[in-house]
Amino acid sequence: MAATDLTISPYTGQNGRDTAPVNRLNLGCGRKHRSDAINVDRVASVEPDIVHDLDVRPWPFEDDRFVEVSAIDVIEHCADVVATMSEIHRVCRDGAIVHIAVPHFSCANAFVDPTHRHFFGWSTFDYFTSDHEIDFYLPARFKWRRRQIVFMPSLLNKLVWRIANRWPVAYETRWAWIFPAWFLSLELQVLK
Repeated sequence: MAATDLTISPYTGQNGRDTAPVNRLNLGCGRKHRSDAINVDRVASVEPDIVHDLDVRPWPFEDDRFVEVSAIDVIEHCADVVATMSEIHRVCRDGAIVHIAVPHFSCANAFVDPTHRHFFGWSTFDYFTSDHEIDFYLPARFKWRRRQIVFMPSLLNKLVWRIANRWPVAYETRWAWIFPAWFLSLELQVLK
């Protein structure tokens, strides 16, 4: 069944699992299902609660439904990051928490995976907050709760991690290609 042909009850996913009264959303779940969330993926073989391509908008959820959204290793696969963030904002309630993990631009895996369309830096998501002078791409607003550059575990990277997260712009400008990061771990709060 094509993602655009779906008629989905807000309380029952395609795999028949009861999803009520779940108010958490796990986008691009793959095989990492969450029992406390509605799991969404475009690949039916991973058996998500709802099969849907996130590039097809609007998503099959009503406005202001969710108090938490997880987008772990998924936004880099979407065609339009701005439209994806807009949909996340639409389906979230005011004050909802959004957890995001995306590949850092210096990570080799960012380029290895042929399905990755985007790579991200420390300031990428500032465009969706009021923390950037070019914040007009999306009228929807988020507020920073936490962000961190994450490195592969090693003794040297413990030191690099401290430096990179204390001076992220300097790290990305001067040292990112010498000491590459792994991914960005972000937590935003929805403002409505």
